[in-house]
Amino acid sequence: MDFEYTPEQSQLRRAVREFSQAEIAPHVLEWDEGQISPRQVIKKSGDLGFMGAIFPEAYGGAGLGYIEYSIIIEELSWVDGSVGILLAAHTSLCSNHSYKDGTEEQKQKYLPKLRSGEWLGCWSLTEPEVGSDAAGTRATAVRDGDAWVLNGSTTFTTNAHCADVCVAMAVTDRSASHHGISAFVPEKRTPGFRAGKKENKLGMRAWARGEVIFTDCRVPAANLPGKQGEGFVDSLRILDGGRISIAALSIGMAQGAYDAALKYAKLRKQFGRPISEFQAIQHKLVDIATKIDASRLLTYRAATMLDAGYRVTRGSAMAKLFASEAAVWIANEAVQIHGGYGFMKDYPVEKFYRDVKLCTIGEGTSEIQRLVIARQLLKEKS
Repeated sequence: MDFEYTPEQSQLRRAVREFSQAEIAPHVLEWDEGQISPRQVIKKSGDLGFMGAIFPEAYGGAGLGYIEYSIIIEELSWVDGSVGILLAAHTSLCSNHSYKDGTEEQKQKYLPKLRSGEWLGCWSLTEPEVGSDAAGTRATAVRDGDAWVLNGSTTFTTNAHCADVCVAMAVTDRSASHHGISAFVPEKRTPGFRAGKKENKLGMRAWARGEVIFTDCRVPAANLPGKQGEGFVDSLRILDGGRISIAALSIGMAQGAYDAALKYAKLRKQFGRPISEFQAIQHKLVDIATKIDASRLLTYRAATMLDAGYRVTRGSAMAKLFASEAAVWIANEAVQIHGGYGFMKDYPVEKFYRDVKLCTIGEGTSEIQRLVIARQLLKEKS
């Protein structure tokens, strides 16, 4: 096992950090307060290859692996989790579903625009009355000639209000249970496809999330990625990679909170000396740093296995579970180190504290991750 970054990976980290400091950091509070989705930054990240990191060069991608992709998500989220999750949902879910299960024609049509940031994508699976039971999808799709007619709605869809294309799930055969759910790719201009309510969120407020509504929406039969009835099964495989990105998102915000706390502890003086000299603060910093390293190792293990072609259901769920829960704990400790100032928007830990909670919920709650891991453990031979 190699625990060192390659020169190329180190250079990538520096490049993304410089981009984040120059293009994102000056606007974080403005975007958060105004709930402004930074589309211009997404386009610039596309120009730099960040949005197409995991796709082959044949489709305009950078041809990199999930380690590099994790580095990109980490460094963006180190400054603003909103930008990190916006790019992660676009890449790991919408674009990756098109790449993994789309026809060659679909790949040629969508991936170049998605990887460049010219188009923004969303991925719709969760429904208002379904939640974690994604196999209970109620939205329907009925074949009508050379098209499918979709009716229903999804909620908690990242990029719902600014997406140019969507990958959505709908039931095509109710009797077949989770083998009767298919994936469809409606475009923004498709009649009957629209965004609904935009959610007013606790954190990550610069990232639009809300409803997607289908009302007699006619999607060409050619816009069905994968096999009919296998959309939900394909989605579970897509989520394996998506959970790695959420783990990386968690690590980035945890690292940002730690860096801020460490800096503050060195500068803040009490009783005539920096609080970093007090053992109570040192212990907090040690525990934070250890949890970040453990999170990163779990995430990079899953990323390496995925790049090697292994199924990483267990590994990605473990990485996501541990990293997200660790990030919530770390953000809380970072606020505690700041004391009263940690409750103020003048200090970055306040925003990290609000933002990180989503990581224990999105792409499967912690409870669902434990369920996924338990199923994998029980399958193993003794």
